[in-house]
Amino acid sequence: MEPQIGILRAQLARKTGCNLETIRYYEKVGLLPEPPRSANGYRVYSSELVQRLQFILRARDLGYAMDEIRSLLSLTDAGAQTCAEVMARTESHLEDVRRRIADLQKIEMTLAITLDKCTGDDVAECPILDALQSPHH
Repeated sequence: MEPQIGILRAQLARKTGCNLETIRYYEKVGLLPEPPRSANGYRVYSSELVQRLQFILRARDLGYAMDEIRSLLSLTDAGAQTCAEVMARTESHLEDVRRRIADLQKIEMTLAITLDKCTGDDVAECPILDALQSPHH
C-alpha cells in the first residue's frame, strides 16, 4: 500500500468550509488543479491546495469574478506578481464594486418610493404593478 501524501477532497472541504461540489467546480474551471489519484483511486490533494482554496473563497467573498480570480492566481502561479499589478487590479475591482453599490442604492430608493405609494388595500389597483409595467426611466 502506497503512503498517502496530502488530503482527500472531504478533508479539503472540512478544512476550508467549502462544499464538495464547489471544489469539483473549481477543478472543472481550472482554478484548482486536477488532483492525482492514489492507488486506491481516491483524489489526493496537496496541503498547499488548502491555502489556494482559501484564497479563492476569500476572493469570492470580496466579490471578485471568476476571471479576476483566475488572473490573480495566474500571476502568483507564475511568480510574476508585483504589488503594483495587484493594486491596479484591486482598484479596478473596487470601482466596479462602488458602481454596483450605487446601482443597488438606486434600486433601493425606487423600491422604497414605489412601496410608499402602495396602500396595501384589498383592491385591484396596485402602484407596484403599475411601476413594473411602466417603461424604465
